[in-house]
Amino acid sequence: MSPNIPFVGTEPVSVGVQSVLYLNEFDAIERATASLARSVELARFEGVCSRVSMLFGDSSPVPCLSEEDLKLLRTRYGHALDIRYDYFDGNLGSAKGHNRLAQGNDAELFLIRNPDVIVCPRLLELLIAMLRVPSVGMVEAKQLPVEHPKEYDTHTGETGWATTACAMFPADLFRKLGGFDADAFFLYCDDVDFSWLVRLAGYKVVFQPSAVVFHDKRLSNQGRWQPSAAERYYSAEAALMLAHKWSQPDLVKKHLEDFRKSGIADLQKAHDEFVRRKDAGTLPKTVDPLHKVGLFVNGLYAKHRYPL
Repeated sequence: MSPNIPFVGTEPVSVGVQSVLYLNEFDAIERATASLARSVELARFEGVCSRVSMLFGDSSPVPCLSEEDLKLLRTRYGHALDIRYDYFDGNLGSAKGHNRLAQGNDAELFLIRNPDVIVCPRLLELLIAMLRVPSVGMVEAKQLPVEHPKEYDTHTGETGWATTACAMFPADLFRKLGGFDADAFFLYCDDVDFSWLVRLAGYKVVFQPSAVVFHDKRLSNQGRWQPSAAERYYSAEAALMLAHKWSQPDLVKKHLEDFRKSGIADLQKAHDEFVRRKDAGTLPKTVDPLHKVGLFVNGLYAKHRYPL
């Protein structure tokens, strides 16, 4: 694959924003949509964007958005956004949900965004500007109030991977890489894996600290994450899948042993599922055998600037 990015030039570009819903409240969806619409208005005024679509995919057991909700969103923000809605009628997870949305996303650039993320007014301009830099294939926004602690180069923005709470990349690159690996990752690490594939293909992943988004986090009184049982299970499953796919057999062995001995049902379940898939021959093919891209640091996927 050529080291030059698929998207080059200074002409206004089309953007397709994708968000996968799961039991999200309408008020939160509307707040996020309103902020995005304002960013579109400014980007169009500056000649950065042409057409911008907002594609919602809904994995909830019942639809998050009614016909009345959609009518309201289109009435209020249709001047800036072509709002589309796909009720999946099943929980597809993150990777498969975004892959399905991408099938109907005809824009030049994809922006993957959590449905409750509130973006700064200049977000689109700042992210698109980074993708105009030669060799950059993916750009990530800065999250508040809890900034992701992974390292990045303060001069170039280059970083190990980008979280798709809010990240942008060319549609052509997404398709060339085969989209997100939905067979391996249901809820977590699909963005780590995709970022590493971007880098493996010869492109840079960058962090743009000026492109700020608000992504609400609920922490304990001690400032720690409070994962649900499902989050524990899927994060453990993803850790095993990522280590296997990125040619870390010793780490897989350690994870399996730790999960088996943990006494925690969710971790033991992840252990059993991985063993089942291994026996069935359905694990993903391994990549990066020389460890040029994938980085595993004490259970993390990049060096961190500070503990969290």
